Amino acid sequence: MNNKYYLNSKYASATIVAVRKEGFIMNFVLFLGILLILGLASSRVMKVWKLPNVTGYLIVGLIAAVLCIVIDLVNKNSDLTTELNTLNSIISSIALGFIALSIGEEFKLSKIKEYGKDIITITFFQAFGAIILVDVVLTGLCLLLGLDVSIAICLGAIAAATAPAATIMVINQYKAKGPLVDILLPVVAFDDAIGLVVFSISVAIAKVLVTGVAINVVSIVVVPLIEIIGSLLLGALLGVLMHFVIKFFKSRNNHAVTIIAFTLLGVGACEALNNIHINGEALEFSNLLCCMMIGAMYINIAKEEEKTIVYRDFDLIDHWTPFLFMLFFVLSGAHLATSAKSILTTSDSAIIIPVLVIFLAYMIMRSLGKYLGSYISCKMTHREKAITNYLGITLLPQAGVAIGMANQISGMSAFEQNNLGNIIVTVVLCATLVYELIGPVLTKWSLMKTGEIPDENGEYPYQTEEKSETK
Repeated sequence: MNNKYYLNSKYASATIVAVRKEGFIMNFVLFLGILLILGLASSRVMKVWKLPNVTGYLIVGLIAAVLCIVIDLVNKNSDLTTELNTLNSIISSIALGFIALSIGEEFKLSKIKEYGKDIITITFFQAFGAIILVDVVLTGLCLLLGLDVSIAICLGAIAAATAPAATIMVINQYKAKGPLVDILLPVVAFDDAIGLVVFSISVAIAKVLVTGVAINVVSIVVVPLIEIIGSLLLGALLGVLMHFVIKFFKSRNNHAVTIIAFTLLGVGACEALNNIHINGEALEFSNLLCCMMIGAMYINIAKEEEKTIVYRDFDLIDHWTPFLFMLFFVLSGAHLATSAKSILTTSDSAIIIPVLVIFLAYMIMRSLGKYLGSYISCKMTHREKAITNYLGITLLPQAGVAIGMANQISGMSAFEQNNLGNIIVTVVLCATLVYELIGPVLTKWSLMKTGEIPDENGEYPYQTEEKSETK
């Protein structure tokens, strides 16, 4: 009796079909256990090297994927890389949902009133700083190298996306808090919304350049608005329902189960809604925006006397999710290796040098755009010097959302000619690998420079500086 597992996720390059005998379930669970043990071991090594745990998890994933690739090459009946990708698709969607939920906790009305306009200004400038620089420089390079300009347009849109997962993990690991963290989390969250809009418009324009088809207003305006507004409305509805449902339970365990259930509902509902097509365009509802709104509604609807319980509930979830986040990053590292292997074996070797040039330019221009955009906008909004100098550095990590965008492009028939889809995916995957390895390290360094990581006594240096300035 065979079991079939069918999964269609925006974090996978296509629908993955894994067929295994019943014994596969035991191997599947054993594999999870091994990955968790290796992740734990890497965290001890990273502590010695004074690096964030996230970096160790990614390295473990890369090593695990390389071993699986070697085993598959030696044993033709083995298909471990497919199993890795299947597992990654399941875990990544769920993990990103809980990461977004924790970001939603930061959207307290008091903070929004304090930082609201500033956050919008900063998010806009840092996102479009990256988009414009990548678009302009890569367009010039594509013309010089004889590549299609649509590559530059698509990569420019993807450049806006910032990965919240690595940032959250570093903040949680080092118990960081302060003005930079208060600005960073909502900026990372709003980044997803801007990225979705710009991506939809840019891909529609790129399709026109490749195929010569007229621009469709539905594709560049209606669909992105439905995706963003729909994701937020769905999250708001689930957040309100969770607020009332959770009142029927008193125990901590039942509160934790309720929040977990509604977060999974948010992730699952977004995946289900992605089967809807409008004018031939498949919708891409964002589980990040949806789950972020669930957390935001739960924290803001609660009455003042209920706030203590709400904060306790979020702490309960924080205690439950570490193993999930560890698996997410280990499998993300594995996904990078397996995808890179697939691309390198199917792409034309003649374009390796041009793709390498595009990759290096993308890395430099995106990083420069993020930093300059945040620096200029922080100056405009009169942010503290520490935030102005270091916010841009913390916005460099890029992972799940960017990979999802690249995979979506590679699956479009318009980008199959001349390896356009493969080129875009290759550049994004290579950039993601670099960003995810060095991004957490730079985030930790920035938080240390701003004094938002506690010292050995549990005191935050930035608070000590504020007290001395007051005196």
